[in-house]
Amino acid sequence: MLPRVVVVGSFMQDLAFFARKFPKPGETVVGEFRSGPGGKGFNQAVAAARAGAPTLFIGAVGRDTFGHAAKKFATRIGLRAHFVEKHKYATGTAGITIDGNGQNQIVIAPGANLALHKPDVPLGPLATAHVVVCQGESDYAMVAHVLRHARKAGAVTVLNPAPMRPDFDSGLLRHVEVLIPNESEFVTLVRQHAGCASLLRTAAYREAGEFNEATLHALKADALHRLCRCLQVPIVILTLGARGCFVSQPDAYLRMNAHPVEVIDSTGAGDAFVGGFAAGLVKFKRNVAEAVHFANAVAALAVMQPGTAEAMPNPREIARFLRERAHA
Repeated sequence: MLPRVVVVGSFMQDLAFFARKFPKPGETVVGEFRSGPGGKGFNQAVAAARAGAPTLFIGAVGRDTFGHAAKKFATRIGLRAHFVEKHKYATGTAGITIDGNGQNQIVIAPGANLALHKPDVPLGPLATAHVVVCQGESDYAMVAHVLRHARKAGAVTVLNPAPMRPDFDSGLLRHVEVLIPNESEFVTLVRQHAGCASLLRTAAYREAGEFNEATLHALKADALHRLCRCLQVPIVILTLGARGCFVSQPDAYLRMNAHPVEVIDSTGAGDAFVGGFAAGLVKFKRNVAEAVHFANAVAALAVMQPGTAEAMPNPREIARFLRERAHA
């Protein structure tokens, strides 16, 4: 079967340290160490594949131990993957610290990921995919190239602009059908988007003071919807962590609560949501509300386990979770 979801993006080898608390500057704390596959693109592809959607991941790795491990893991879980080896670069790595509350701090070294360029991406899979997903851990020119070709072919194009880099170009949004930022990414997008500047100067927003995450959370739903619309993307899904998410479409908006769960490791929660949403679009025939509901469950299950790619749930776990929550 042809892949219905194509994810083009990053692979990182996660080097994760679990400790009771984050160390202060100059402090050493004792914890536990785990290493495993990760990276926003790879996590999202694994989430979509494990959630039941035929998925292809396209990314770059170095010719090293971590690159070999990436290929081995993809084969083991049945994820189709097109890895481009970049001989002059190391496989990307992420140094992650997780505290006793499941919160994380992350430093990434992109390595081969930023060397994935337009000629490296086969266009055939983009022409037949239902959903194509990109993120911010890749070369932006390549991302624009992928989204442009995918949208022209009729796929739903999804951009998760994480991490939000200083060189982000708002012009990239014209190729995007679904934009999925978190709070900080959304604030940055609104601040730098020319179409939002005049809206932020109106009384409804000016009275709240500088637009930041605190004022974002204080906005009423209709005011938040207007900000989403100013980005000129058909669908904006603003993820709000434990608060759930806000979905803005051209003629409607809705808030959807997150599932209250015991958080073991929040690393990869956003990736689980994005991958779950992509799989949900396939499963529910592009019904956005149903796909978001499905994605919420995928993210909730992922944070209940340690790790990132390895924590993504399978269809049986997702179905059981949704049944239990429906009868709770």
